[in-house]
Amino acid sequence: LQNFLCYTCKEYVEDLAKVPKAFLQEANVRLIVIGQSSYHHIKPFCSLTGYTHEMYVDPQREIYKTLGMKRGEGNNIPVRSPHVKSNTLLGSIRSVWRAMTGPAFDFQGDPAQQGGALILGPGNEVHFLHLDKNRLDHVPINTVLQLAGVKTVNFTNKPQIIDI
Repeated sequence: LQNFLCYTCKEYVEDLAKVPKAFLQEANVRLIVIGQSSYHHIKPFCSLTGYTHEMYVDPQREIYKTLGMKRGEGNNIPVRSPHVKSNTLLGSIRSVWRAMTGPAFDFQGDPAQQGGALILGPGNEVHFLHLDKNRLDHVPINTVLQLAGVKTVNFTNKPQIIDI
């Protein structure tokens, strides 16, 4: 994650929460989110997003540095995460509001730190690595699931039409 207050991260993790544990178990895959703040923020963030898979923190951002994840908004290529529903203004206002009204007023990590997505294992083998260039440069979750051999998920709220 970029950080726990980032509205784009929140909305991305809300969709990660929709990945059924059965899909992961069937493929023998673990879904792990890593944030860059104190562990105290894990429980409230999981409650907010509905995320029930594994989550860890790296307050010193050692994993981010090792993987070469960037700080700052990289290029200005217009990318749009399919998992972010809010526009920039409203999303930013909500992030600031959560920071101001939270139990410990802090920004829960470096707001300039970018995140990414990777598929590891078994062992230390890296099968896929995407370093976000900016806060909206998320890899679609279904792309990562497919690459990891996990069934994909319908993230739209539209009912599926089943042709019989």
